[in-house]
Amino acid sequence: MSSEDIFQLFAFLLPSVVTGAVAFYFFRLHTRNEDGRRRYLLHKDSQKNALPIRLQAYERMALFLERISIPSLVVRVAPRSADKDDYENLLIRTIENEFDHNLSQQIYMTDDCWNVIKAAKNATIQTIRKAAMGASEAADKFREDILSETMDKASPSATALSFVKKEIGELW
Repeated sequence: MSSEDIFQLFAFLLPSVVTGAVAFYFFRLHTRNEDGRRRYLLHKDSQKNALPIRLQAYERMALFLERISIPSLVVRVAPRSADKDDYENLLIRTIENEFDHNLSQQIYMTDDCWNVIKAAKNATIQTIRKAAMGASEAADKFREDILSETMDKASPSATALSFVKKEIGELW
């Protein structure tokens, strides 16, 4: 084979190789775009299904925070006896039961939000325990003491609720 034949072979082969390389490049680009589009559509679909569940979890935790706020709790949970210690235990048990009932909601919210909610619960229990150290022995007087002690302060529940609202705002 002469050098002219080899040159002619390369002259015919070069356009085929270039066309094949360009076709391969565009095919690969198209495939990547399609994969990205499919992933986006799947993510969008899963978000559409998960968002209502997440919002429901935030709603339940907002309700929990409202229910454990001291004024709401003291009005809703009346003392069963005149003993202050029994009433203190009843209030704390009510908060713990509410929390246990909503424990599964943590999987739908961020760790920061869940930690703020737990801190609000614990701070509310501490407020009740602190008020129980007062001089009153009657449950009704203890009830009044708790309300008067918490009237001037920002409630832990209110602080946690504002954090939950802020986090819900970030979901949009």
